[in-house]
Amino acid sequence: MSPGASPLCPPGDDALPGLSPAQRDAMRALGRDWARDIQGNRKQVCEIYDAVHAALPADGVRRVQSRPYGDDPRQLLDLYLPADATPASALPVVVFVHGGAFLRGDKDASPYIYANVARLFARLGYVGVNLEYRLAPQAPYPAGAQDVVAALAWLRASVGAYGGDARRIVLIGHSAGGSHVASALSDPLFDGEAAGVAGAVLISARLQADTLPDNPNAAGVVAYYGADSAQQQQRAPMAFARRLAVPLMVVFAEHENPCLDLYALQYAARVAEVRRRAPRVVQVPHHNHTSVVTHLGSADTALADGLSDFIESVVMHRATSK
Repeated sequence: MSPGASPLCPPGDDALPGLSPAQRDAMRALGRDWARDIQGNRKQVCEIYDAVHAALPADGVRRVQSRPYGDDPRQLLDLYLPADATPASALPVVVFVHGGAFLRGDKDASPYIYANVARLFARLGYVGVNLEYRLAPQAPYPAGAQDVVAALAWLRASVGAYGGDARRIVLIGHSAGGSHVASALSDPLFDGEAAGVAGAVLISARLQADTLPDNPNAAGVVAYYGADSAQQQQRAPMAFARRLAVPLMVVFAEHENPCLDLYALQYAARVAEVRRRAPRVVQVPHHNHTSVVTHLGSADTALADGLSDFIESVVMHRATSK
């Protein structure tokens, strides 16, 4: 090993592009220790990627901030528009729903996170949407999915004025946000209310409710789904996986919160059993439960390229089948 070379980041290592050697070393160390202190490690990941996004050049994307889609102060969404978008553009719409263990989280967790996700898709020629929603315990099940459905109703009525095509919407949900997206699309409570959705991406999603000892977010599961374990199972998205009718991409990180990767595979298998064809399933190497979304928009494009390919395939199919 050459003098000064890091044992965690060998010379010529092209993993985690866009990070400095010190940042890569920190990310690798966090990966090995991810589940021991998820909240503390999450803070470090956000600090790393805030610095990464802050150093990137301005992209000219236009932000329309805090459009209300309901009466609650948290029922807000931001739109991120390509610089040349007009009401005649009819661009596909990509909606991002953040996580937070049902109890916390914010569409603007920092100046760059989670705006980085919607901004990425605006740069790729879509209307990007960053969605806020109500939280437990004040808003338990099914409030999160209700808010996704309410936001869809707002988009159907209003996104055309910003250059979006409400007939071509893709939903992306991360962690608890993935729970809400999956429920909005498959829970019988919402049958017929997700019109216009061309596809869904579930990233590190909480697809099964559990309060196992190693679940760091068990309190959030109880606050949202209720304390009764049987009721939790009946309400969580896994119970309705076979009812999901839209094209699906399932994503999880190499370094996940306990069991979320297992649940992702189980969910994908249930969808595949009905369709007789597997949905897209991607494990993102080197990344963790937080960085799997905070890195989007950086020089690390492996997941972004896969997301773009999936989204393009489903919105083009929707366009040709109108």
